[in-house]
Amino acid sequence: SVQNFCVLFIICLVIIIFHDNNIHSSLLFCCFSLLQIDHFGFLEDGTFKQRYLVSDKHWHQSGGPILFYTGNEGDITWFCNNTGFMWEIAEELGAMLVFAEHRYYGESLPFGQESYSDSKHLNYLTSEQALADFAVLIQNMKNMVPGAQNSPVIAVGGSYGGMLAAWFRMKYPSVVVGALASSAPIWQFPGMVPCGAFYKIVTQDFAKSGHNCDANIRKSWKAINNISSTASGLQWLSEVFSLCTSLKNKADAAAFKAWLQETWVNLAMVDYPYEANFLEPLPRWPIQVVCKYLSFDSPVSDYQLLHGVSQAAKVYYNYTGSTSCLNISQTATGSLGALGWFYQACTEMVMPMCTDGVQDMFEADEWNFQAFSDECSAMFGVRPRAEWAGTVYGGKDIASHSNIIFSNGGLDPWSSGGVTVNISASVVSILIPDGAHHLDLRYRNDKDPPSVRAARALELQYFREWIKQAKKVN
Repeated sequence: SVQNFCVLFIICLVIIIFHDNNIHSSLLFCCFSLLQIDHFGFLEDGTFKQRYLVSDKHWHQSGGPILFYTGNEGDITWFCNNTGFMWEIAEELGAMLVFAEHRYYGESLPFGQESYSDSKHLNYLTSEQALADFAVLIQNMKNMVPGAQNSPVIAVGGSYGGMLAAWFRMKYPSVVVGALASSAPIWQFPGMVPCGAFYKIVTQDFAKSGHNCDANIRKSWKAINNISSTASGLQWLSEVFSLCTSLKNKADAAAFKAWLQETWVNLAMVDYPYEANFLEPLPRWPIQVVCKYLSFDSPVSDYQLLHGVSQAAKVYYNYTGSTSCLNISQTATGSLGALGWFYQACTEMVMPMCTDGVQDMFEADEWNFQAFSDECSAMFGVRPRAEWAGTVYGGKDIASHSNIIFSNGGLDPWSSGGVTVNISASVVSILIPDGAHHLDLRYRNDKDPPSVRAARALELQYFREWIKQAKKVN
C-alpha cells in the first residue's frame, strides 16, 4: 500500500540505509511527492518534487501510528541514518516511519539547478513553507494509503528539525498529535536569551574536560595574532596545521581563527560518549581527547601553545589519519546545506550570538545586527526580519500548546536557546546532563549514560499516551 502511494506520487525506489558502516536491516522506499512551491499565495502556482523516505516494515496498517521526521537543513538520508531512536521504537509501537526532506535541501529543489541562483528563486525557502509541505504530505498519505486515515502522527526532529517538530505541533495540531523536539533552540532569537549564553556552554564543556583546556584556547587567539603578523609566521601556521592552502595575509588569518572557533563549537555539539561520525569521525568523549593536547601548566611560548592547538584540531579533522590536509573552508559534513541555512538566517532565523573573552574562551565579538543585515544584503539582496520568528511562533508564550517534549543535553551549546523547564503538564522539558546535540535521537549504545536511557524511556511513554489519546478521539 505504501509502495502504491509512492508510485502514485512520481517515483519510488528501494534503498538501503547504512548505520555506522553496517547495512541497516530495514528497507526504505524513497519517494517524491508533488507539492506547491508557494502554499500561501496564488500567483506562483508551480510544483516541485519533495523527497521523503518511508519504512512500513513494522506498521500495523489499521490505524497504526506514524513517526514523522521533520527534515533539517540537509540531505534527508543523512538525518535518517542518524536518528536511530525512531528505528528502535518502530517495532514496539507498530509504527510507520517517514523522513521528509526540507525544501531546498538534498534533492528537494523547487526550481532545480536554479533554486539558489538569486533571491527571487530563494524566496520560498522558509520554515512556514516547509511546515506546510509536511502537513500536505501527511494529508495526502492519509487519503491514499489504506489503513492510514486514522493513524496518529507524531513529529520528531533534532536541532532545526526539532524546532520544526515543535512548531509543526503548534501550527498544525490537527495533523500531528504530538512532537519530540530534541535540541531545539526555539528561543535563540532576539530578546529571548542572552547572546553570550551559547558560547558559555561551549567553554564549560572544555573547562571540565581537561586541566586549563579552556584557558589555553583563550590564550591561543593572541598567539595566532602574534605569529600571523609576519609572512614566516603565516607559513609556519600553514605547515603545523597541515592546511591545504597556505595563509597569505591578515584576511586569511581571520578566516583561520573563525575556522578554529567553529571547530571548538562543533566538538561541543558532538561530544558523544562513544565513537561516532555525525560531523566527522571522532573518538568517544572527543573533547577529553582534544584537551590532552591543551593542558599546559606553566607559561609556554606561542609556538608551543599553537602546536598543541594544531594537534587538538587534528583530533576533529583527522582522527582516522586518512586526511592529507585540512581545509579551513569546511568544518562539517557536506550533507548539510550551509548556503541554504545562511539564507534562512538572513531572513527569519536571526539568532544573535556574542562573545566577551571573559566568560567564554573566545575573542570578544559583540552582536551587531546592522553589520549582519548588511552582510545578508550584500550576499542575497535581502534584509533579515529580526523579530519575525517570535511573532509567527509565539516566542516564550507557548503555554497554550500541548503534547510537546523539549529534550536538551547539558553539554549541548544549543540548549542555551532551548526550553529547559516544564511549561505545562503536556509541554514538558527533559534534561540529559551528559548529553550533547540530540543524543537521545541517536542509536542506542552500550556506552550511553543512564540519563539518556531514562530520557528515551520517558519519551516513549509520552508517545504511548499520545497514541492512546488519539485513538479515543477516533
